This record gives sequence, structure tokens and C-alpha cells, in this order.
Amino acid sequence: PGFPDQEKDPKFWTAWAQRTLKNALTLQTLNTNIAKNLILFLGDGMGVPTVTAARILKGQLSGQSGEETLLEMDKFPFVSLAKTYNTNAQVPDSAGTATAYLCGVKANEGTVGVNAAAVRSQCNTTKGNEVTSILRWAKDAGKSVGIVTTTRVNHATPSAAYAHCVDRDWYSDNEMPADALETGCKDIARQLFENIPDINVIMGGGRRYMFPRNTPDAEYPDMAKHNGTRKDGRNLVKEWTDRMSNKKGHYVWNKQQLLSLNPSNVDYLLGLFEPMDLTYDLERNDETDPSLTEMVDVAIKILRKNPNGFYLLVEGGRIDHGHHEGKAKQALYEAVEMDRAIGRADLMTSIHDTLTIVTADHSHMFNFGGYTARGNTIFGLAPMLSDVDQKPYTSIIYGNGPGYKIVNGVRQNITGVNYLDNNYQAQAAVPLVSETHGGEDVAVFAKGPLAHLLHGVHEQNYIPHVMAYAACIGQNREHCTTNGGAAGLRPIVSSIAALLTVSRLLC
Repeated sequence: PGFPDQEKDPKFWTAWAQRTLKNALTLQTLNTNIAKNLILFLGDGMGVPTVTAARILKGQLSGQSGEETLLEMDKFPFVSLAKTYNTNAQVPDSAGTATAYLCGVKANEGTVGVNAAAVRSQCNTTKGNEVTSILRWAKDAGKSVGIVTTTRVNHATPSAAYAHCVDRDWYSDNEMPADALETGCKDIARQLFENIPDINVIMGGGRRYMFPRNTPDAEYPDMAKHNGTRKDGRNLVKEWTDRMSNKKGHYVWNKQQLLSLNPSNVDYLLGLFEPMDLTYDLERNDETDPSLTEMVDVAIKILRKNPNGFYLLVEGGRIDHGHHEGKAKQALYEAVEMDRAIGRADLMTSIHDTLTIVTADHSHMFNFGGYTARGNTIFGLAPMLSDVDQKPYTSIIYGNGPGYKIVNGVRQNITGVNYLDNNYQAQAAVPLVSETHGGEDVAVFAKGPLAHLLHGVHEQNYIPHVMAYAACIGQNREHCTTNGGAAGLRPIVSSIAALLTVSRLLC
């Protein structure tokens, strides 16, 4: 493919740059309002190469070449970098990172909602090392709070918002060792309903962890692998519905039930749409399974009714799963769907009173290159054969993972392989059953009140501190005032008053 003729004219690029400059100059007037609402979009595994590739895919899905396309997150005025390492890991996992960007402290890999003094899988290191999240701070401040994810609601990312657990894999008591249960540790599903019992919106997967062992699943009653897992015999969903029966609480497990709700009549919503994680967006049944965008739409309609505002955590969690499986197409379509959800949230909120942040917990060993031409399909081949083995290769490639394939002692020739298939596993340099995370910094996109505080390069645990400061919740509230709705107004007024006093003295 070629490129537009207008791009041959230097005036095209100059005019574009000048428009961008004028827009940038408007940012000199900082938004110092108090953030009534807080939204964190977390693309699990969405490193910078994933962002760029998703941008190209989004453009190509709309018939463009893709490179010049803007993601919704690209439109955010402030961008910074976050350092993702865990306290005990150079390349992090999603549990330790979630503790950082939700609880404000770095932690060990594999642990959620506990500080670095807690040791993974050692139950007796939990007590006394718990740390609370910004979701808790927001709830304590009178805001409505919600969690929306495409993974299990008790997976690593969402669990750090409410749980204190030394092992991210303790989804239900079925996955816990006997000594941990005897010592008094609680599984994550149980903590979802007990630690912060009045979370307003919970949507995602993970049904099987909420029901007694061998209880058939509502959607897949004939598939034993989806049966309930709980050994304690508790039906956590029934307990929740009983507790919320007089509080405008609703439990749903499919799209029709979700979209039939009138959000104005719902104060609490529990939506569990799969026994495990939600299906990939490319494989989603549009009749029965809600998209991330649809879930976000309903969540905001419920949460925004609170005059005190809300906090919402949204996770595009299966970006990570696609990469682990070496299935770049699945991962990138997940990223594009999360970007749609960001766009929907933008239409439903205002930058004047809503601080929105988009970031990732970590990156992956994913990249693309090979001197491809402008407009080359992001899933396509590099233009030249390898000058070593004279075989073609795709632009997308992984540093490690299940896509490593040797045939007759040499690299697989993909000439006859359908590399555009949804589940094609891109070639990898090192063989692994599951591709690994990457250790580089991740981007942090921000807009709304005090978004400019996310600048430069910061530790990942800085993020919730900025969000709390902007919303006048948690600690650091001395800067807040109710006059004019502007955060940071009090120190400014004090400074002006001091200057006026000095002026009078000099006169």
C-alpha cells in the first residue's frame, strides 16, 4: 500500500504540528479541580509495543493504514512512565503490581493487598501486614465503588482492591493448603464479599468459586469442569443476594439480564458471566456475553448516581492471557475493546470532575518489526525473507513462548501456515509453555483534575496517591477546600494573603 498524497506536502505536517502545538499551549492552564470521580483503566500486560500495535489494528479495522490512528488513550493530555518491578522481582507479576497501583505500596510477587513483609504462600505472614486500597479509601469517603474485569473477579488485579492474601492463587478454599485454612487465612472469593461488603458494582467472571463443590453451573450444567469449587459449602452468591434483597441489589449472569436492568433502580450489582475468565472478545457470543464496553456503560450509570462521586476499576485482563498464549491477535483485539470502553467512559463523564487514568501492570515479551511498509497488516509478514535461513517471518514476534517451533531441526517455514488465524501463535525465540512478562516501564495516560501530577518517570505505587490527592480522600487532604471546587486552592489563597500583607507593610 502507498500513503496519502497529502503527506508528500510539507505543509500537511507543519499544519498538523501547529494544531498540536496550539492544543498543548492550552494545557498551561492546569485543571486543579477536586476529582469527584476516579476511573482507573488497567490493561493487564499492555506494554508500549501492545499499545502501538493496538493503535494500528484499530485504524486498520476502520479501513485506514493504522499508524496515524488515535486510540482513545492517545488523546489524554498527560503521559508518564511507571516502573513496574516488585519488591522481590525485577520482572513483576500482576499481583504485586496491583498492590502497588491500588494500595500505594510495592509488594512481593504473588501477593495481593499485603506489604513486602508478607511472604508468598505463608499464611502466618498475613496478619499485621495488610494494606488498604484506594477503592476502600473511596468507599470510606462516601463514594460508590465498582470493579469491572474480563478475568475472574477474584483474579490478581481486582483482588488487590479488596483482599489481603499471601497467594494470588487462593481463589476459593479449594485451592488453599490445609495449613493455611487451619491458620485462619481466607480465600479471595470469600474476602470479596466480607472485607468490603458493600461494593456497589462487581462484574467479571469466576462463578465457580462462589458455589459449593459440585454445584452445576447455571450456564453449563452438563460440564463438570465448571461446577462449583467451594469445600466449605457456602453459596456466596445467595448470601450476597439475601443481604442485598432490600437494597436494590441484583445478581445477573448473562448479557440479557444485565442490559434489562434499569440502572436508576439498581444500587448494587453482582454480574458473574462465566465460571472462569470471560471469553476473548474475538470469540464472544454477542447474544449472551456482555462486552467490556457494555459492562462499563452499566457500571457508570449505577455509580454516578451518588452525589459524592465514585471510584471505578476497569481491567482489560485478557490482553495478558493472549500474550501468555502467544496469540497476539487475541491480545490486540482485547486491547482495542478496552480502548472502546475508555471512549464510552469519556462520553459519560467530564474532565472537569473526573480523573481518568489508563495504564498497565507490566509488559510482555511481545514486539513487532521487520521494516514493514506503511499500512502492512499488523498480523502480516515482514517484507523480506530472513537473510540467514531464507524463510518468511511475521512482523509480530515474541522473545519467548509457545510459538517456538522447530521442524526437522530448523525454524518452521510458515509459508503454508495461516498466520492470520485468531489463535495463531506467533514465532518465539525461546520455547516456553507460557510466554513471560516483560520488565520495561509502562505508559500512564491521564486526564482530568490534577492529571498533570502524572509526569516523568515514577514508581508504580505513586499512582493511587495522585488519585487520592486529586479526590481529597485517604491521606494528604489538608489541601482540600469546598470553595470553588478547586484542589490546592487553600495554599494559593494563603500565599496571596501573605503577599497582600507584605505589600501593606511596605506601604
